[in-house]
Amino acid sequence: MDGQLSLFENAVPQPLAARLRPETLDDIVGQRHLIGPGKVLRRMIESDGVSSMIFWGPPGVGKTTLAHVIARTTKSSFIEFSAVTSGIKEIRQVMEKADRNRALGERTIVFVDEIHRFNKAQQDAFLPFVEKGSIILIGATTENPSFEVNSALLSRCRVFVLKALDQEDILFLLKRAVQSPQGFGNQRVDVSDEALQIIASFANGDARTALSILEMAALNGDFDGEGTTVTLETVEQCTQRKSLMYDRNGEEHYNIISALHKSMRNSDPDAAVYWLARMLEAGEDPLYIARRVTRFASEDVGLADPRALQVAVAAYQACHFIGMPECSVHLTEAVVYMSLAPKSNAMELAYIAAKRDALKQLSEPVPLNIRNGVTQLMRNEGYGKGYQYAHDTAEKLTTMQCLPDSLLDREYYVPTDQGVESKFAERLRQIKEWKKAHN
Repeated sequence: MDGQLSLFENAVPQPLAARLRPETLDDIVGQRHLIGPGKVLRRMIESDGVSSMIFWGPPGVGKTTLAHVIARTTKSSFIEFSAVTSGIKEIRQVMEKADRNRALGERTIVFVDEIHRFNKAQQDAFLPFVEKGSIILIGATTENPSFEVNSALLSRCRVFVLKALDQEDILFLLKRAVQSPQGFGNQRVDVSDEALQIIASFANGDARTALSILEMAALNGDFDGEGTTVTLETVEQCTQRKSLMYDRNGEEHYNIISALHKSMRNSDPDAAVYWLARMLEAGEDPLYIARRVTRFASEDVGLADPRALQVAVAAYQACHFIGMPECSVHLTEAVVYMSLAPKSNAMELAYIAAKRDALKQLSEPVPLNIRNGVTQLMRNEGYGKGYQYAHDTAEKLTTMQCLPDSLLDREYYVPTDQGVESKFAERLRQIKEWKKAHN
C-alpha cells in the first residue's frame, strides 16, 4: 500500500479530470453539433464574438470546459462564479468592476456555474449589466433553463444544449487518460479494454464520473513495484456495481427494454420489476426507463386507465428530481402500476390509421367552416362560414363536419371494453347515434 501511495501522491497534485481538462476546442470530445467545424458556437468562439449564453446539459459533458476554453481564447476579462458560494454582495462587486472595465474599453465575461441555484434576486442582479453590455454572461445548468432561469435574463441569452457523451467518446477519454503525460502516461498503469468499457457504461455519458472512477481504480489497483494493474474486480468495487451483461448501446440494451415492455403488457409485475432492476443495477439512465414507461402508459394502457399516464409522468419527474438510487422505488411503482392496469392499444392504432391517411392526403384542405376567419378578407372567402359552436346547444353537440370530404366516414379511434375505456366507448356510441339522428 505504501508503494501505491508513493507512485501517485507526488505525481497527481490535481484530480485526473482537472489535469486532463481540454485547453482548445480541438481537445474537446463530444458536442460536435456545437463545436464541430463550421458550427455556430465554434465560429462565435474563434471570432471572439461570444454573446451572453446558457449551457444546458447533464453533468460532466463539458459546460465548464467550454467556458474555460472561451476564457483562454477571448480578449475579455474572465470571472468565474459558483452559484453555491456566491451571494448578491459578491455579484455586485464584480459587476462594479465590470462597469469600470467597460469604461476602459475592456469586456468582461462572467461564467456562472450551476446558475439554476441562484434565486430570483441573485439572477436579477445580473440583468441590468447584461442589458447595457457591461458583461457577457455565460451560465451553466443541468436544469431546464425555461423553468430555472428568470425569463427576462433568459431572453437576453442564447441557449446551447450540450448532449451526454456517447460510450465511444468516454472510451476515447479513458484511453487518453491512461496514455497522456497529463494522466497516467508517466506511470505504468495496465487496464483492459473490458474494464474501460465497464467504466464508460457506468459513467452514463458523464466524463468527469468516468475519469474519477478510473483514478480511483488506479489508486486501488495491484501495485507490483513497477506499475499498477487495474483488474475487473477493482473496477467493480469502485463502481459498487456488479458487471452485468448489459451494453447500453448494444443489442442487450434493446433486449432488456423489450423484456420490460412485454412483461408489463403481459400483466406480469414480477418479471417487469426484475428487468427494471437488471437495467438500473447495470447503470442505465433512469430517465430513459421513465420515458419508455411513459410511452407504454398511452401505447398499451391508454384510456383503459387514464391515470396510468399521470403515474408515469410523476415517476419521470421523481427520477429527474432525486436520481439514483432513490428513484428506483418510483420506477418500481410505475412499472407495477402499468403491469396491473387494464390494457388498450386503441391510442396507438388510432394514430397509425390517421397517420396513414395524413401521409397519403397531405394536401387535403381544411373545411371552410372550421377555418379561423381572423380578417375580413378571410371571412369574405368563406372562412368560418357555417361554424357551429357546440357550447350554444343543450346537448353540447352539433352535426358540423370536421373531416375533409374524402375522409368523411373514417373512424380512427375504436375503443375497447377494457377498464375505464368501456365508458368512453359508450359515450362515443351515444355521440354517433345522436349525430346520425340529427344529421
